[in-house]
Amino acid sequence: MFTQSPEAVWRSLTNSAALAEWMYPNDFEPRVGHRFTFRVPPKPQLETGLIVHCEVLKCVPQIELVFTWVVDDFLDTRVSYRLEPDGTGTRVLFEHTGFEQETARKGAEFGWNLMHRKLANALAR
Repeated sequence: MFTQSPEAVWRSLTNSAALAEWMYPNDFEPRVGHRFTFRVPPKPQLETGLIVHCEVLKCVPQIELVFTWVVDDFLDTRVSYRLEPDGTGTRVLFEHTGFEQETARKGAEFGWNLMHRKLANALAR
């Protein structure tokens, strides 16, 4: 639940610069069929970083965003956000599906928790 309006939350999910603030550098555009990437920087456990290949599958302004999340031959999954007005704020329903390995799912869950905290901070500014 965010105290900001669906418009503000949507902007943070679909504006490339805003998205880079709380997630990763990207070339996102909010239109169905657009192929884009997230560039995950190197970390101690990930020496070279990685490129996440994505494609927008659904984009209904201020309501729903769905895109693929593919990493080489390792991961072929789907990310979805659904926004629901809740008073003056926004309830965000998030789902990342399609994992074949439990360790990959747990790693993604950890990463999304961190990124969604960054999203909350970015929205609060």
